[in-house]
Amino acid sequence: MNKRLFLTAVIAIVVLGSLFGYRITQLNAAKAAMAARKPAPTTVATAPAVQEKWQHTLHAVGSLESFRGVTIRSEIEGRVVRVAFESGARVAAGDVLVEMDTAAESAQLRSNEASARLAELNLVRARELRQNSTNTQADLDTAEAVAAQTAAAIEATKATLAKKRIVAPFAGRVGIRQVNPGQFLNKADTVVTLEATEPIYADFSLPQQEVASLRPGLPVKVGIDAFPDREFDGVIEAIDPRLSGTTRNLRLRARVPNPDELLHPGMFARIDVLLPDEMPVIVLPATAIVYSPYGDSVYVVAKDDNGVLAVQQRFVQVGPKRGDQISLLGGVKAGEEIVTAGQGKLRPGAAVKVDNAVVPTNNPAPKPAES
Repeated sequence: MNKRLFLTAVIAIVVLGSLFGYRITQLNAAKAAMAARKPAPTTVATAPAVQEKWQHTLHAVGSLESFRGVTIRSEIEGRVVRVAFESGARVAAGDVLVEMDTAAESAQLRSNEASARLAELNLVRARELRQNSTNTQADLDTAEAVAAQTAAAIEATKATLAKKRIVAPFAGRVGIRQVNPGQFLNKADTVVTLEATEPIYADFSLPQQEVASLRPGLPVKVGIDAFPDREFDGVIEAIDPRLSGTTRNLRLRARVPNPDELLHPGMFARIDVLLPDEMPVIVLPATAIVYSPYGDSVYVVAKDDNGVLAVQQRFVQVGPKRGDQISLLGGVKAGEEIVTAGQGKLRPGAAVKVDNAVVPTNNPAPKPAES
């Protein structure tokens, strides 16, 4: 009985061991097959890293301001009898804009002139009498004072008359008029705005660390959303000697020629300050950069030890951008092949296949497509 049980146990062990060994062999063969199987290469587009020299540029945003701009207001009360301009018209310095009723002031001027003539005659007589010692020195002093008072009254009346004739203080273009004939103007009422926009100013700010690089006379390029395919040239005219106590930024003003009056005060502007020095950079299409919280990187294509095209991830230092191009200040060498499209499926060491039939744009000065 014991011999039979022992024999049964041995047979069972042999059978189970054979089954287990067969299963192990199958698993090892499957693992070997999976290890031998390689994923299909990822298709990517590439571009060579090119070394160039770019002019050092500082970028800022700002707004356009008038070369001269004022809001013309009434200095005195009066009824408007004539409006001598149209909204949006160009005017010259000294052109009459508004005339107010001057009947009362004109009458007052004639009265003052008559008083002045009488005072002058009395002064002449007082001087003659004083030469003959017929009157006192006090009489002569009184006559001189009255003559001076009447002359001053004439000047005051003329000044009032001048204020009732509002003129343009400088040449420019007026805005929308705020008055009409027959309207009564109070002191400080708005008449119209006047803007001189040739040239025009671009005001902007830059961080304090750029102070040493800035000086009047540096060229600038001004971009406006209304003219996306055009840049306007200008020069820095003034630098504020005091930095902002809140932002520690330096305020600057550039002078931009505006002969066609295409630029208007209040426009938003992008300003590039062109510094005289140039810096060597590696230039790539902007789509090559992979941005992430822990650092910006690119994928470099090269052959691995087996001669297969694969990618390496490189962290880079990103510099200025121009149109579709971006510059690198470190991390990539000139001539290396960089992935510009298809990075979303890549990981370090992944095999790739290069297909440059369709590549991202790489224009330093792109223009909007025509519809």
